[in-house]
Amino acid sequence: MRLHRLDITAFGPFGATHGVDFDALSAAGLFLLHGPTGAGKTSVLDAVCYALYGSVPGARQSSQGMHLRSDHAPPGTRTEVRLELTVAGRRLEITRQPAWERPKLRGKGMTVDKAQTWLREYDARARAWKDLSRSHQEIGAEVEQLLGMSREQFCQVVLLPQGDFARFLRADAEARGRLLGRLFDTQRFADVEKRLAERRRATEARVREGDTALLADAHRMQQEAGDAMELPEPAPGDPGLAEAVLEAAAVARSTARERLDIARCRLDAAESAHAAARHALDEARELARLQDRFAAARERLERLRERSGDHRGNQERMERARKAEAVAPALELREEADRDHRRAAEAETRARGALPDAYAGADASGLAAAARRAAEELGGLDAARRAERRLAGLAEERAGLDRQERADEEVLREADAWLADWDTTRAALQTRVDSAQEAATRAEQLAVRREPMARRLAAARTRDRLAADLEQARQRAEESGRRALDARAHWLDLKEQRLAGIAAELAAHLTDGEPCAVCGATAHPAPARKTAGHVDRETEDRALAAGRRAEEEHAADERRLGEVREALAAAGAEAGDTPAAELAEEAGHLEREYARARRDASALHAAQQELRRAEQERERRLADRQQAAVRAASRLTRRDTLEREQALLEGELEQARGGSASVAARAAELERLAARLTEAADAVRAAEDAARRLKDADARLADAAYRAGFDTPGAAAEALLDPAAHRELQRRLDAWQQEEAAVRAVLAEPGTTAAAQRPPADPAAAERAAAAAERRLREAGSARDAADRCRAELDRLSARAAEAVRRLAPLRAEHDRVARLAALAAGTSADNERRMRLESYVLAARLEQVAAAATVRLQRMSSGRYTLVHSDDRTGRGRSGLGLHVVDAWTGRERDTATLSGGETFFASLALALGLADVVTEEAGGVRLDTLFIDEGFGSLDDQTLDEVLDVLDSLRERDRSVGIVSHVPDLRRRIHAQLEVVKGRTGSSLRQRGAA
Repeated sequence: MRLHRLDITAFGPFGATHGVDFDALSAAGLFLLHGPTGAGKTSVLDAVCYALYGSVPGARQSSQGMHLRSDHAPPGTRTEVRLELTVAGRRLEITRQPAWERPKLRGKGMTVDKAQTWLREYDARARAWKDLSRSHQEIGAEVEQLLGMSREQFCQVVLLPQGDFARFLRADAEARGRLLGRLFDTQRFADVEKRLAERRRATEARVREGDTALLADAHRMQQEAGDAMELPEPAPGDPGLAEAVLEAAAVARSTARERLDIARCRLDAAESAHAAARHALDEARELARLQDRFAAARERLERLRERSGDHRGNQERMERARKAEAVAPALELREEADRDHRRAAEAETRARGALPDAYAGADASGLAAAARRAAEELGGLDAARRAERRLAGLAEERAGLDRQERADEEVLREADAWLADWDTTRAALQTRVDSAQEAATRAEQLAVRREPMARRLAAARTRDRLAADLEQARQRAEESGRRALDARAHWLDLKEQRLAGIAAELAAHLTDGEPCAVCGATAHPAPARKTAGHVDRETEDRALAAGRRAEEEHAADERRLGEVREALAAAGAEAGDTPAAELAEEAGHLEREYARARRDASALHAAQQELRRAEQERERRLADRQQAAVRAASRLTRRDTLEREQALLEGELEQARGGSASVAARAAELERLAARLTEAADAVRAAEDAARRLKDADARLADAAYRAGFDTPGAAAEALLDPAAHRELQRRLDAWQQEEAAVRAVLAEPGTTAAAQRPPADPAAAERAAAAAERRLREAGSARDAADRCRAELDRLSARAAEAVRRLAPLRAEHDRVARLAALAAGTSADNERRMRLESYVLAARLEQVAAAATVRLQRMSSGRYTLVHSDDRTGRGRSGLGLHVVDAWTGRERDTATLSGGETFFASLALALGLADVVTEEAGGVRLDTLFIDEGFGSLDDQTLDEVLDVLDSLRERDRSVGIVSHVPDLRRRIHAQLEVVKGRTGSSLRQRGAA
């Protein structure tokens, strides 16, 4: 890293803009930054740190933001720091502006502007600066990646702070460890310690959890086994717990199997006793059933004997009913004849009641003759009926003419009213047609504007979308460009390294006696050898291929960027500068107008149709009015003709009606009379026939009753049973016979008779004995099931415990291994003799490197007297690993660094700082640090020591480094000619630069 230029505006004590040309100052290798106390020497270094990392070093970090602003700056001047530097082969420019409070542009009061940052890179081919980023996070990450150091490391390595390394030199192990931990970022080793401790606690918790579950299974086994098992004494985490649980479980399982065998034997005995009791109970129940059956049969037989009289009466009644069945047909025939006679008599009475009194005493023949006379008179009225119907037709026709006249009058009235409004109706309909035609024309005009408006709106939306895509495409192109430059720089570095070692690559193909391809010599006394890190052709080719791929990606991104720009330009040309929202509003208004015009135009066809229908209606009404006038003239002629015919027909009908209201009424009277006379004649003849049939039926019934053995037909009718009574009587007779047969069958059974002769059975006692046997059987079964469940549960729990022990074995081994590693890393293990933590061990290795690098310069500064060495000795009761001692060559003794004098402490601290800078640089990936700053401490040196120190610093130029010394020692201004002076004044500090003489 090499600094080129620093520009400061309104920063710290500097109220105006001041610049520092580091290229001019670094030309001599050493340059001096001096000035009065409080002038702002350290603020120059703060500006460098702020430009790189956005914050200032050390305790001054609290004065960030608006407090970085100079109190001497004018209100309108913004604080700004700009640093130009070269790092990793890239020339960069970083500009930072912290947040600041300024007056409002409008109104009164103050407002705060946010902090801003710019990163630019110089393009040598284009000879111009190229913007890379304006993001604080991206720029911070890019700078830290290029430098390979955090802000804390940079402040310790590049800006060697005043007094820090003197304190580091004299500090105890803990303070020294904190500083080294920040510089070398050994937090990962502390994280390893923490991770091991966490894993130890986690595995210990898992082992304890497994042991707790194992003890829980042991408790459950003890609950199942009872006094047959004793709980193990070891607690969770004890290595002997698993073996103790398994031994106790084995004893419990053996006891459970013995108890199960005993329970099975008891169950077999209970089953035998229960079977015998059930057999005795079945025999007692069967004997009781047979005795009850015999007793019930005797009771049923006694009841049959008591009801024997009723049974004989039922038998006699059934016999009389069978005899009466022979008389039943004659009885039915007589009843039918009697019913017919009653109906005929009633019909005759009704028919005679409907006749006039003149026919009251007439017989059947007289009534028939009167019916014939009425029919003949009815036949003579046919002509009169036709005349009457014609007269009714004439009246209906005249009524129709009246209705037609009224209808025509209504038609004429409606036609006149409608035609009176015709001109107004036609004008209104024509206006609607004209309006619809105008709307159709307007819709066509708006339709022409719709498509251009839609294209314009789509182009505006595309323009807005491509504006966002353009920024993304530009960022991708810039990123791929940076990757292509990095890849090409990497290839050039590899190519340069390969060319530097090309002699070794060519020497690898030399053979003794064969000529060299370069010089032609056949002797090769000292061929070049490949050094570590040699780059071969394959590595160079891969880097070249990667560079070409990166350039192709960059070219593709540039093409995409050009395409987006062209598309954006085309969309902008189409849409113009009008915002998409405004165009969308215009398009919406156009669409609404177009829809309104289409809606109005859609009424054109309906309006035209309605106009045509109105014209057709006018023609129809004119025709209706003309036809109504023609029909009125025709009606006058027809009405006269109908009146003459009506007068003739009325004279004929007056004679034919007689005393009736009409011919039809006279004919209806004659029809009713003829029908009644005919009905009465038929009813008289039917009544005479029914009386004859009833007399014959009475004679046949008397004869049948006598032959069946009955005194009278009434007695035979009483003996006759209906079907339901006959079935009921037969059922009672059959039930008696079945009951008698069943009782006699039971009394004849040998087993029932033998059981009746035995003593009475006692099934209740047998049931009690069987219940007791069954209870003993259930108890034995429950005992057997409980023993079996206990045995199965103990087997299951034992198997689960064995499986848990098997699973816990590797976990316990892992816990032991992790616990040993955690104790070793934490320095608490007996194997760690020096009680060094892992982080302290790593820091001790780094401290050894720092001490070795610092000793090289310390020996020159002290004329070979002092050497820095690392010590692993423990201090007091603490841990060892970070001790730092100095070896005095004059005495040959090793002593603590706190015994050095002030001047010795300064150059020892300076040597330590330079050595630390070298080690941190290597740790950061070998980033070259071409510019260093040393802040104060030279006033404690005598002239000889100062010369030696300056010689050491001057030797840094051999590595093309420049060292800036920050001091106010007057002798240094005489010895160092390249100077940057900070001048303090009432209006703020200023810078004055002087190059080498």
